[in-house]
Amino acid sequence: MASLRVGIVGCGKIAGNHARALQQIPGVEVVGCSDLDLDRARVFAARYGLANAVRTVDELIALGIDACTVCTPHPVHEQVVITAAEAGVHVLCEKPIAVDVAAADRMIEAADRADITFGVLFQRRFWPAARRIRNAIDDGTLGTPTLGEVSVILHRPSEYYATDAWRGQWDTDGGGVLMTQAVHQIDMLQWFMGEAVSVSGHIRTHTHGAHIETEDSASAVVTFTSGATATITATTGANYNLGNRVTVIGGTGAIASVLEFPEGREGVNEIWTVPGQLALGTAFSIDVHANLDVADVNAGLADFHTLQVQDFADAVLTGREPAVTGRDARASLAIVAGIYESSRTGRVVDLQATAHSAMKVNR
Repeated sequence: MASLRVGIVGCGKIAGNHARALQQIPGVEVVGCSDLDLDRARVFAARYGLANAVRTVDELIALGIDACTVCTPHPVHEQVVITAAEAGVHVLCEKPIAVDVAAADRMIEAADRADITFGVLFQRRFWPAARRIRNAIDDGTLGTPTLGEVSVILHRPSEYYATDAWRGQWDTDGGGVLMTQAVHQIDMLQWFMGEAVSVSGHIRTHTHGAHIETEDSASAVVTFTSGATATITATTGANYNLGNRVTVIGGTGAIASVLEFPEGREGVNEIWTVPGQLALGTAFSIDVHANLDVADVNAGLADFHTLQVQDFADAVLTGREPAVTGRDARASLAIVAGIYESSRTGRVVDLQATAHSAMKVNR
């Protein structure tokens, strides 16, 4: 395949990042877009100069696409990915892969049966600061991680939920801060720490209860096959957005962190205590406007969206695996689902025991 004909499924806010990224790749033609709201698809197509705007995935596939990117609401990911896979169309899906582990398993199995390339978007893995940590784990500079920490301290105004009524609802969003925001950092955590084997946690709705039924706050402890542990703290209820941080301590005792502040800006290694390379700092500043609109957050991530979309296109064209596979994305979803289940039952959830089960996200 010398070139790639691609369609975009779903024309919401994040789809603009996909269109801009795809249009920068030599040999990629964005054939069209689909959205159940045909008027929205037509507006999107006009904005990005696309020749076709249709309602359904089937209509988009009928245009002769080789691959598609999926920007639909979370619960619709499964239907779109399986439909595309059964038509032999390669898929790059927005995070989270799905809203329950059983759905993720069905998506992965469909992709395997069809022998298509199936990737999931976690563009923060493409930050140089994140890759520096992964490389330092691989070459022994940090050693095997022993402790980890995720901190997601975000501000979302009530309008964020009130304007888009699907947000923060179990049926249409699949979860709250864990599923929609913190899943990025949970993905990075498990990329650094390895396979998670158990999780315990609690979810609560402290701030946005007038608008959402899912959680706006969560805390958890995760254990990994290596014996390492990590904590997760997440909220969208802070009055000031402190962004996101992932920290690991390795077997050598070295500490490394990635800080994303303000949210949506490229992460930096705020902490790096490797002997001979000591660096400590902070990106926090009262002079920075931190409570950004979500559109500004997405715009700040666009360059890294582009890198991952380029990686996916190359994976399709060369036959290799993409940087983040469906199985990789399933791992972060399993942690989120485990926290929901633990909060519901008050018990530690054994993720290995449910590795091939249809464990549902608690509602």
